[in-house]
Amino acid sequence: MPPASTFNGVIDISHHNANVDLKKAKGDGIAGVIHKATQGQTYMDPTYQANRTKARDAELLWGAYHFGTGADGVLQADHFLTKVQPAGDTLLVPDLEANPQGPNMTLVEARAFVTHVYEVTGRWPGLYSGHYIKALLGTQTDSVLANCWFWLAQYGPTPVVPTNWSRWTMWQYTDGGMGPEPHKVAGIGRCDRDRFNGTKAQLLAFCKGE
Repeated sequence: MPPASTFNGVIDISHHNANVDLKKAKGDGIAGVIHKATQGQTYMDPTYQANRTKARDAELLWGAYHFGTGADGVLQADHFLTKVQPAGDTLLVPDLEANPQGPNMTLVEARAFVTHVYEVTGRWPGLYSGHYIKALLGTQTDSVLANCWFWLAQYGPTPVVPTNWSRWTMWQYTDGGMGPEPHKVAGIGRCDRDRFNGTKAQLLAFCKGE
């Protein structure tokens, strides 16, 4: 089980979550939202901007993620940053998992993506992954991706972190169906829920880069 000091107050959503009420979500203990922004070199989630406004109105912490595909990593990072226009406290994350619609993002492309985000923003992004990164790395390490804080996708009671990282920073423990309870959030229903490896105050400081 996760240590008691973890904060279960982050969700990640996309257009699949339809019309969300983020003020109700805040009232249910949610403090941060990480939203799908882009995919590949051209796609943008049609609900991203509207939900970003809702999150701002609800005074929630904000993050954006990019679903990586098998294409030039720098061009994908440029597309992501152009659409997101991140503020200093916006969490940025590439989603590195198997792509059901086409070629998968490779380690080389992932390295190029995160390095470009760092060069543009001055801050290493996170890296979201689960079985896919474990299969790619095995027992090996990757010195470039190790600069990123790790967001683990694993729907079970105990988080297992790849050897490339000493700890998880965020843990997506449920997709709203599989994984431990709770699965639901007021104003949204069943959704991806995430623990932060620290307190709510530490999450706020983390978003600010402190």
